[in-house]
Amino acid sequence: MIASLQAFSARRTGWLLLAASVLAFELCGLYFEHVLHLQPCVLCIDERIAFLGILAAALLALINPRWFILRWGALLLWGFSALRGLQLALHHTDLQLHPSPFKACPLFPTFPGDLPLDRWMPWMFQATGDCSERQWSFLTWEMPQWLIPIFGAYLLVALVIALVNLRRGNCCS
Repeated sequence: MIASLQAFSARRTGWLLLAASVLAFELCGLYFEHVLHLQPCVLCIDERIAFLGILAAALLALINPRWFILRWGALLLWGFSALRGLQLALHHTDLQLHPSPFKACPLFPTFPGDLPLDRWMPWMFQATGDCSERQWSFLTWEMPQWLIPIFGAYLLVALVIALVNLRRGNCCS
């Protein structure tokens, strides 16, 4: 099983599945914003960027997943983005479930490299909502609560794939 997981990570199929799943979540977010008219907050935008980090990892590996540097670069970016997304979702959930004047939403999203993405693509990166406002729920969970198991699953799969790739003899080939 370990060998088949390692081989799977060295083929494009797994990375295509990762890219497709992240793209589906990004499209859902845009649907909620532009069709259902939900207002994304700063943390929503930061969570969106974490998803884009996972997508960038999948696209990086799709160049050639057999190359050690591309595969490991993609795995590290995937793991970092999933961990950051999980941290953001936990913080966002805390703000919604335990609102307090002492816990506030950040004023601006944290764009990679301080790029002004909210000015370049406001339809995707402009934050107009309040982090503590509850706008949508499904089965009694708010959207950031749903992001916790989603980012957790992405992180778990990234860790498993990384550990399988560390197996002696497969690390650097």
